[in-house]
Amino acid sequence: MSSTGAGENRGELPRRLRALARRGWKVLRVNWHLGVTAFGGPPVHFKIFNEKFVQKSKWVDEQVFQEIFSISQSLSGPASTKMLYCINLLHGGFMAALFSFLLWSLPGAIGMFGLSIGVSSIDENLPRIVYALLSGLNSATVGVIALAAVELSQKAITDPLTRIIVFVTAAAGMLYNALWYFPVLMFVSGVATLVNDYRWIHRPLGTLVRKVKRKRATHPEAGPQNSATTTRNSHELGPSQPGPSSELPVSEDEANKNERPSGSTAENEPRIVPQELRFNMSWKTGTVIIVTFFLSFIVAMVLRSVLPDPGPPILYRLFSNMYLAGTIIFGGGPVVIPLLREYVVAEGWVSARDFLIGLALIQAFPGPNFNIAVFLGSLTAINAGHSSVAGALIAWVAIFSPGLILVHGTMGLWSAARNRRWVKSVLRGINAGAVGLIYTAVYRIFMVGYIDQGFQAGRSLGDDPWWVVITATSYVGGRYFKLNAPSAIVLGGLMGLIRYGVVNA
Repeated sequence: MSSTGAGENRGELPRRLRALARRGWKVLRVNWHLGVTAFGGPPVHFKIFNEKFVQKSKWVDEQVFQEIFSISQSLSGPASTKMLYCINLLHGGFMAALFSFLLWSLPGAIGMFGLSIGVSSIDENLPRIVYALLSGLNSATVGVIALAAVELSQKAITDPLTRIIVFVTAAAGMLYNALWYFPVLMFVSGVATLVNDYRWIHRPLGTLVRKVKRKRATHPEAGPQNSATTTRNSHELGPSQPGPSSELPVSEDEANKNERPSGSTAENEPRIVPQELRFNMSWKTGTVIIVTFFLSFIVAMVLRSVLPDPGPPILYRLFSNMYLAGTIIFGGGPVVIPLLREYVVAEGWVSARDFLIGLALIQAFPGPNFNIAVFLGSLTAINAGHSSVAGALIAWVAIFSPGLILVHGTMGLWSAARNRRWVKSVLRGINAGAVGLIYTAVYRIFMVGYIDQGFQAGRSLGDDPWWVVITATSYVGGRYFKLNAPSAIVLGGLMGLIRYGVVNA
């Protein structure tokens, strides 16, 4: 018996290894190129993922895709990275999700690390032709993101309310900018659709309107003209039609109908999720993961504040700043890039010029925009006399970990809540709010995309019509001539060089 059991155990290990190898090969075959071909930032990445995983490979359906989109947007951290992680998590489990993240992030991270080494050794001012190239890349990226925002709007806008939410969140994001602001906007968007779908305001307002009408119809000071009008309306309505002051009996079914969420019957029915699209992790496990993360976050922040003078080493401060950024910044790469300036440049670790170079480079790089942390971490370590590899690795792990850990735990909670009608209502609003914030990202990058010698911060692309022309070219090329994002960005760089040649001829 024991020898038979040992033989079965020996046979089980190779079978598990073969199964793991098959899953790894499948993940590699589907995901390998995304880290080197997905240009344009999160809005474009969402479009690429939809084409890849919904339309072609059919790893998820459209509704699951929209659900994951909402989860990714409503949590802090890199939005497109979390989405790719969740899709692979659903399809192949944790190891598949982790492998897909490495395939997705490492190519751009390695490239940004190499560029940080080069930037650290150059003179204070770059040749103006380089600035022209970088500004052209930025300009084209703005057009690519604007196109992605328009196409995502077509999916997120399902009724007049979601159209209003997209507009209001986009406008609000342009008018004000703070760490707490974007999550609040998405929260309000979710509450708005919940209140609308369950008609929590419609009934009280309807009751109030009916009371006002009855009061006007029966008020003794209405005067002869109003009385005549009321009498005429009563004759027009006829004996079989109730006037404004009549109170018809309301059946229990009709009364309950006002409490139900609006929309079609199909939308209000619980959805039966196919087994292959379910994530088999209990909500308790998900809760433990989330709580454990927040405990680690508290410990990291407390240690930084209580360590005695001269304070924690710079590499630990780099870790804590990036860990903080990955935890509290919502909205993905276009949002994190300007805000990281406060965590690195304001600390005196990286110069404003080098930060602007990194900003331009990351727009033209494939993969997640959060890879700019590798660039900044490497420069921080070099400027402080430490290993560039150590700085890059610390920053990379610190900024990506919070979002991935939180979304992994949330997927466990999501498996228990996804079929509830109120959750579907909230997610519809979050989707619309997130798309509105993509328009905000377009505006913010537009306002800092033009860089040149002597700039302490990026300037608006509108300062020179040529950059606006590049933005329009990338948008029109993608919208009407099927120009893909990498080609549009390369074309933008070439047009930047053309401008340099014409101006300096």
